[in-house]
Amino acid sequence: MTTPHTPPERSFRTVGAVMALCWLTVFFDGMDVNVYGAVMPHLLDDSSLGFTASTAGTVGSWTTFGMLIGALTAGTLTDWLGRRPVVIWSVSLFSVGSALCALAPSVTVFGAGRFLAGLGLGGLMPIALAVVTEFAPPRRAALSLGLMMTSYHAGGMVATGLGLALAPDFGWRAVFWAGVLPALIAVPLVLKWLPESPGVLLAKGRTSDAEAVAARYGLPSPTPAEAPEAGARGRFAAVASLFAPGSRIATPLLWVASFAGLLLVYGVSTWLPQLMRASGYSLSSSVAFLMIINAGGIVGMLVAGRAADRFGAVRISAIWFILTACGTFLLRAHLPLGVAYTVVFITGIWLFSAQVMVYSATSTVYAPAQRATGLGWVTGIGRTGAVVGPWLGGAVVEGGNAGLGFTTFAAAAVLGAAAICLVPLARRTRRGATAQQTSALAGATD
Repeated sequence: MTTPHTPPERSFRTVGAVMALCWLTVFFDGMDVNVYGAVMPHLLDDSSLGFTASTAGTVGSWTTFGMLIGALTAGTLTDWLGRRPVVIWSVSLFSVGSALCALAPSVTVFGAGRFLAGLGLGGLMPIALAVVTEFAPPRRAALSLGLMMTSYHAGGMVATGLGLALAPDFGWRAVFWAGVLPALIAVPLVLKWLPESPGVLLAKGRTSDAEAVAARYGLPSPTPAEAPEAGARGRFAAVASLFAPGSRIATPLLWVASFAGLLLVYGVSTWLPQLMRASGYSLSSSVAFLMIINAGGIVGMLVAGRAADRFGAVRISAIWFILTACGTFLLRAHLPLGVAYTVVFITGIWLFSAQVMVYSATSTVYAPAQRATGLGWVTGIGRTGAVVGPWLGGAVVEGGNAGLGFTTFAAAAVLGAAAICLVPLARRTRRGATAQQTSALAGATD
């Protein structure tokens, strides 16, 4: 029988290596997601594959459909297989998918590559979110998530830079070859340095290893209550627990908020350059808008994380969604180029971090043993919005109405705000919530 240890104080210094590895993997995630939008104008101008705005939107939806499957599968299986194996397989999948796109002789093969990449991209995000939430310093969970998600936008900026630097002279295929780098860089580092979750180790019967990881990173000693139940029965129980008293109404509300947020993230990431081009801006300026909105996203993650730790993730997410609606609706007008750059940058501050604060709120709704599953299903169901976003953007661009596209994105932001606002009310009106769930709600709304 082991004696619980007294862990050292957990801080960004003690868990820095874990945060850095998660940052790196999500950086490559953001690069792979945004590379499609970055080369979209070049794909549409290349007659060899036969891309049209409609087929490009459909291929974008294949990507996000793969992400949906990846998120649901990874979020449910990670407590059984472990965090590290799922991270490694996810990174490997989207690297292989990028290589397949670079070699694609047809739209069908290209779409298969994007679907395969989507499986890996969808699987990575909920696991990275769960790892950061578990290892984050006390009372710094939202800030930690925000810091990690800056990497997504840094990756998006690099993807845009690669599109601007490589595609005009070397073709869009060269940009996708850069997507093979994650398997060569991130996978060896994860194998060597990323620790496994103490709760997962405890569930596997590796008690001494669980205690060692907890001691090294300043985590509390894992308890059986924090260890996921093993086997197929445990996977079913983890999903069923999302609808236990205290969360059964909050769960679908989180799904709706995630749907709206990911519709915005992937719809805008895929179609912003083409929407701006349809609004009358030049090709180079239109692609640059994607880099600018991701730069705003980096600032937004830092601001939102600190604000959410102080005022609550639910409140900040709702405010951010409303501000996103205002910014996207304003883009209906053909603004002077400098003003348009400013509006896009400011909109990026709100747009991406509104969704991340949904994840932060999710982490407070579920107990530790259900957190990875809860995040997996919130991101997974939310991927239906990521499927709809690129397809909807393609339909709008095909009709030549850029203003309608921006109005649609604004409406999605209002839907997200309404859903996330109702989460605290739904939980307060449920009887039978545990004391732990009630305490977690206070952390999400205070």
